[in-house]
Amino acid sequence: MKKTAIVLSAILSMAMFSFAAQTRQTFAGEIMDSPCASQASHATMLKDHGMAGKENDAEAKKMCTLDCVKAGGKLVLYQASNKTVYQLDDPNKAESFAGQSVRISGTLDAKSNTIHIETISKAS
Repeated sequence: MKKTAIVLSAILSMAMFSFAAQTRQTFAGEIMDSPCASQASHATMLKDHGMAGKENDAEAKKMCTLDCVKAGGKLVLYQASNKTVYQLDDPNKAESFAGQSVRISGTLDAKSNTIHIETISKAS
């Protein structure tokens, strides 16, 4: 019994340490759908919908993102500066920002490359 308590105590201590090690960060990028983020652009999808050349149009990006999510894609944060795609722990928080540039404050789970969203706002 004593050995079990010691082992459980050690596991709990390590878990608490790893959680405490996560620091709050700010991430900037675009809320995109996972298929377009993997291509670093909405261009292919918009072309398929007869909207070629509208990659920088806010409404077209929003429509593309939401349509791709309805078709099975996931909302993600895409950082063009380093071509990184981050998963989001709560995509519902990001849905109203589909196709927009945002700033997210939260913690990153490096193993799954997932951001735990604390706050999200439109980038200025």
